[in-house]
Amino acid sequence: MLSVRDGDLDAFEQIVLRHQQAAWRVAYRLTGHASAAEDLAQEAFLRVLEAAPRYRATASFRAYLLRILTRLHIDRARKKHPRHMDRLPEPPDAGPGPGHAAELAEREAMIQAALDLLPPNQRSAVALRYFEGASGIEISEALGVSPKAVERLLARARASLESELGHLLEE
Repeated sequence: MLSVRDGDLDAFEQIVLRHQQAAWRVAYRLTGHASAAEDLAQEAFLRVLEAAPRYRATASFRAYLLRILTRLHIDRARKKHPRHMDRLPEPPDAGPGPGHAAELAEREAMIQAALDLLPPNQRSAVALRYFEGASGIEISEALGVSPKAVERLLARARASLESELGHLLEE
């Protein structure tokens, strides 16, 4: 990123190639829609390029990118952009039969709907922790809050998800 700061666009291309899949996955978990995830990830990389002259290596690039993605998502949610829902494509071998695949799709839709009910900061914390495996420190850097605040966000999100999805645990 330091080379990008100095105007090296080839270095920027390498950064995009290295991080684009992870950025899309995070964006997908934040937005719940494939095309919205593409837009969010693309805008995040544009922001990285625009901010390159001001970049300071105070954290890992991953944490920097996560912060940009989550801030963009939260800003969009505050502006009340409509949320779209779709699901990740099923792998070719989805299970023992069509009934099982339909059950999995229904379960995933319920989980996505419950995630959509969370406030943007809680949804961001859940997506980063449970879908991307980010540490508490990385999440706190991405959201611009303290590690203790991340714990509280995750606890509130877990409580909300449990109340919405508790019936799935009983199955």
